[in-house]
Amino acid sequence: MPTVGVTDLNDDDFLLDVREDEEWQAGHAGGALHIPMSDFVARYGELTEAAPRDGRVHVICRSGGRSAQVTMYLIQQGVDAVNVDGGMQVWQAAGRPVITAGGTPGAVV
Repeated sequence: MPTVGVTDLNDDDFLLDVREDEEWQAGHAGGALHIPMSDFVARYGELTEAAPRDGRVHVICRSGGRSAQVTMYLIQQGVDAVNVDGGMQVWQAAGRPVITAGGTPGAVV
């Protein structure tokens, strides 16, 4: 499965966060689209509307397990998708910003 390291991501890369609501609320990457894995198939249309037409979808979760499953699903749908290696835990450890919905500093839970 294609993966990408957090340090290889650019600020304008399209990021899909598949963690659950409480995880998202505690802290997430600014600009990410949030569709929990548990709702993903039902809410798939939200991704197709938001994702760049010819762009890559970078899928992230807490540590990389759930995002790997969603990445495989997206590839099966013909989407150019990659799993973000290590997830939000590595994102935060690399010093990338983690915010709450209100824009204040957040945390990865």
